[in-house]
Amino acid sequence: MCGENSSSLTPGFFVLNGVPGLEAAHPWIALPFCFMYVTAVLGNCGLIHLIGHEEALHRPMYYFLALLSFTDVTLCTTTVPNMLCILWFNLKEIDFNACLAQMFFVHMLTGMESGVLMLMALDRYVAICYPLRYSTILTNPVIAKAGLATFLRGVLLILPFAFLTKRLPYCRGNSIPHTYCDHMSVAKVSCGNFKVNAIYGLMVALLIGVFDICCISVSYTMILRAVVSLSSADARHKAFSTCTSHICAIVITYVPAFFTFFTHRFGGHSIPHHIHIIVANIYLLLPPTMNPIVYGVKTKQIREGVIKLLLGDRLSLSKTNKS
Repeated sequence: MCGENSSSLTPGFFVLNGVPGLEAAHPWIALPFCFMYVTAVLGNCGLIHLIGHEEALHRPMYYFLALLSFTDVTLCTTTVPNMLCILWFNLKEIDFNACLAQMFFVHMLTGMESGVLMLMALDRYVAICYPLRYSTILTNPVIAKAGLATFLRGVLLILPFAFLTKRLPYCRGNSIPHTYCDHMSVAKVSCGNFKVNAIYGLMVALLIGVFDICCISVSYTMILRAVVSLSSADARHKAFSTCTSHICAIVITYVPAFFTFFTHRFGGHSIPHHIHIIVANIYLLLPPTMNPIVYGVKTKQIREGVIKLLLGDRLSLSKTNKS
């Protein structure tokens, strides 16, 4: 059967089985994911609106934050609504091409998320090490080009995933033990040789992840050297405080990413499969949920912007009622 033309072995749809082994708990598993998704959408959309509305936030750091928020809310929207349909309503079928599209957007957007975090590290490096030249180095055209380059990098590196996966024959069935279409989860359903998929996936992970982490590490090494050389304790504290939100975002993003990556490739059967699936979903949902909260709590300008926006709306409402 596997010797037949691969086009005749392309299924019309896949069946996403959710979290295998925990089918009875699917409705309860969906509740925290739904709460996280609603929080992520409201938080990130609110942050984008705030940055666009408040002129005091029209600075490179906040432009990059708006780009991160847009990436995060788009990322979780590509997976969570469909995942909730699987867990709550048992709607498990997904069209073959729709599955490939979801796979592309998931991996492209996670790569873009990593790239934006790297750009934010470079932003902090310029702000702390070259404060007098900050506005002349990170101009609006430079920010736009950096964002476009990050987007194009993700598209060009992830696009082959779809072609490599589509060429495979699927004679073992069409059931995927996952809540969304992940590259290797789809490839493993195939009865063909998916070694090229595995090697290319590893190369892309190294090209994106290792490159971004190296840039972030170099940026913070230079920042640390610059901050330590400051004579004033207040100046050192102020410089470090501008980086705490970004460091939190890095930890929130990369810790579940590393866990998912290494356990998927080297964990073997030592970790139950349902743990892999749950952590993979947390990896996609935790950064979009937590980033607006972290930046809202840690960043004074955003807190002040929220208060100003709320008070402004209340003042305008009271004036309307009086008139």
